[in-house]
Amino acid sequence: MQIIIVGCGKVGLTLAEQLTGEGHNLVLIDPDSSKIQEAVENFDVMGIVGNGSSFNVLSEADVDHTDLLIAVTGSDELNLLCCLIARKTGHCQTIARVRNPLYSKEIAFIKEQLGISMIINPELAAATEISRILRFPSANRIDRFAKGKVELVKFRIRPEFKLDGYKVADIFSRLRFDVLVCAVERGEEVAIPNGDFVLRANDVISIMATPQDSMGLFSRIGVKTNQVKNCMIVGGGTIGYYLAKQLMEMNIKVHLIEANKERCDQLTELLPEATIIHGDATDKQLLTEEGLEQAESFVCLTNLDEENLFLALYAKKHSNAKLIAKVNRITFDDIIDELEIDSIIYPKYITADHITRYVRAMQNSIGSNVETLYRILDNRAEALEFIVREESEVTNIPLSDLNTRDNLLISCIMRNGTIRIPRGHDSIQVGDTVVVVTTAKALNDIRDIVKK
Repeated sequence: MQIIIVGCGKVGLTLAEQLTGEGHNLVLIDPDSSKIQEAVENFDVMGIVGNGSSFNVLSEADVDHTDLLIAVTGSDELNLLCCLIARKTGHCQTIARVRNPLYSKEIAFIKEQLGISMIINPELAAATEISRILRFPSANRIDRFAKGKVELVKFRIRPEFKLDGYKVADIFSRLRFDVLVCAVERGEEVAIPNGDFVLRANDVISIMATPQDSMGLFSRIGVKTNQVKNCMIVGGGTIGYYLAKQLMEMNIKVHLIEANKERCDQLTELLPEATIIHGDATDKQLLTEEGLEQAESFVCLTNLDEENLFLALYAKKHSNAKLIAKVNRITFDDIIDELEIDSIIYPKYITADHITRYVRAMQNSIGSNVETLYRILDNRAEALEFIVREESEVTNIPLSDLNTRDNLLISCIMRNGTIRIPRGHDSIQVGDTVVVVTTAKALNDIRDIVKK
């Protein structure tokens, strides 16, 4: 596909890396020549220095023959203008990043009136992911499929869970809950396991199950399943605002610490039921006075990655809180993993996943669109949801007879609203929703699950 990306910030460069890796032809536009040079040197892309809302610049980028324009600059209004001009001149599909909370209730109107194909709000998406984790604090991450009827839940096996030495197949046969172990992380190793794979204490595993079965399993092995009652948030930016709003709707008490006095005044008006504290969260006395030791969750959302990580480590030492830290840069992701902070949130990856899913759906050839896509296992694997709309070489065949790719697991089938954790005798039928976990990249439709 021919794709134009306007904006070479963190999200723009992440998209460039992912989409070039999937074989698309990209043109990147940014007024900063150094950013364009960085993109051209690191990725197989064409770069143009200029304003993406300029007709002449878009013409130079060959918008007339472009399939998709993605606008991810730092300005919502510029993103919308870029999409509007591209839509009128090139008739291509368009995606805009829109972050201002003022527009959050007007997204449907904006899309319809401007003819924009998709609008993504990274801060709202990040806040939603955090609130989902705080509903079930024992999980490191929860990804939902099939309209929320099935979940991929990631958590660490603690010695007290008594799962050490269990075979993957034993989870169902001995504990009697219909869950499927889809992935295992053991140190630097990542595995898509078969039934004979033996679990060990401190493995990080991802299981696929209905919310009821996953909760049943966790209750059986002694994992806390109730949502947190209170949350201390550090950083009152856009994500902090969205998160506080969502948590209060879940009846979770919120204490929010923000260093900027003017922003505190704004948040006090926007979030009257939250406790807004003006102060420096690196002040140990302040954290103690505001109840860190009693906090059930501690979320770090400042603009400094290092501050978020150090605050989370401090909270780990002085509380039993569920720890979540936002990280924008991933240069030292291997070191971050060793810190054993419960959950790390990467907003740029959340945004890129949403857009990549849309791009793959555009490429669909037989009507089995990628409905949902999550990058998991530190970006080394993907969990994808397909809706099967036509018969093909993968339908009506027992799964045990399908010659599927290596390191690929068909982890869930939803048929007529009923969730099935599939076994070898099951088959894929037209109308099914199918969830696949794989280390293979760039799956576009359900036929890609078999070896060519």
